[in-house]
Amino acid sequence: MSGSQRVTLKPGDTIGILGGGQLGRMLALAAARLGLKCQVFSPDPDSPAFDVVQNATCAEYADVEALELFAADVDVITYEFENVPAATAMVLAARRPVLPSHRILETVQDRLIEKDFVTDLGIGTAAYADVRSVQTLREAVKIIGLPAVIKTRRFGYDGKGQAIIREGDDLDQVWDDLGTKAAILEAFVPFEREISVIAARGADGSVESFDVTENEHRDHILKYSRVPAAIPDTLAAQARTMAETIATALDYVGVLAVEMFVVPGPNGPTLLVNEIAPRVHNSGHWTLDGASISQFEQHIRAVAGWPLGKPVRHSAVTMTNLIGDDILDYERWLTVPGATVHLYGKGAPRPGRKMGHVTEVHVTETKGRD
Repeated sequence: MSGSQRVTLKPGDTIGILGGGQLGRMLALAAARLGLKCQVFSPDPDSPAFDVVQNATCAEYADVEALELFAADVDVITYEFENVPAATAMVLAARRPVLPSHRILETVQDRLIEKDFVTDLGIGTAAYADVRSVQTLREAVKIIGLPAVIKTRRFGYDGKGQAIIREGDDLDQVWDDLGTKAAILEAFVPFEREISVIAARGADGSVESFDVTENEHRDHILKYSRVPAAIPDTLAAQARTMAETIATALDYVGVLAVEMFVVPGPNGPTLLVNEIAPRVHNSGHWTLDGASISQFEQHIRAVAGWPLGKPVRHSAVTMTNLIGDDILDYERWLTVPGATVHLYGKGAPRPGRKMGHVTEVHVTETKGRD
């Protein structure tokens, strides 16, 4: 980050947050504990983050006048989701520091550019190919093989914008169903488990990583995160190093998550990077109750120009997402020893909607495998 972009906030200063979902809500709560104010910008009038801040802007991301007024009211700007329109980020960056840098969005918003970036660092990913038409899809399938996963290059999350292609599938139909002109085909990875690393990088270049998290998905949505991951210590150290290398290469400021596959092999398991999320992440929610500092406070410290905390995990932790009607069971969770319930203040539950989460701190430690 250039000297002109360096910021050091003081208590009472204001952080602008793009996006009003649960991540923005938890960022604002973390900032409040540190004596910092937040203003949230979101086009959704029912944004749950609005409930925990004094000032909010409800406007479309293309509303330049609203963006300029928002920027004038804050000292630095961050975001809770990576699909901020590039034009929005550029308008704001001309007026206030935007952290992480809007240039980083250009890398991670496009899966092909992201994959190229990671492989250029010498870090492994699944084999992949650029796909721009059904003809190039056919050519990619010949190279990558089947089964494979096709994904839109932009704007996909929680399983949206992707599909598994198997032998016998109609490629014309697959391409039509995806509804895009830019995609990426990835080799299907026979992974042993999915893990993630939550890492933070400060404006001074310092990097701190949380313990490696093991993740379990249901219907393409994260359901459980468990810490520590059941992997060898040497592999966990390698995962953290990979995440820290990525953060440094991006000249990143803030918290990011690096999702990885653990792949079995004759000489032991290896790691492949799946995706980078340039923000606080669902798989880091366990840090709210299971570590000396949460991912949310760590992100606030980074964008405020403050020293990062040294994350120390208290014990083994399980995070359970409350998705859709799971929220109706919140009272039962309130009676579970060691459990802390976090509800996001959203409206009616619907399938696939993240309504809250529960962290369970376990007295008996679950050790990683040697």
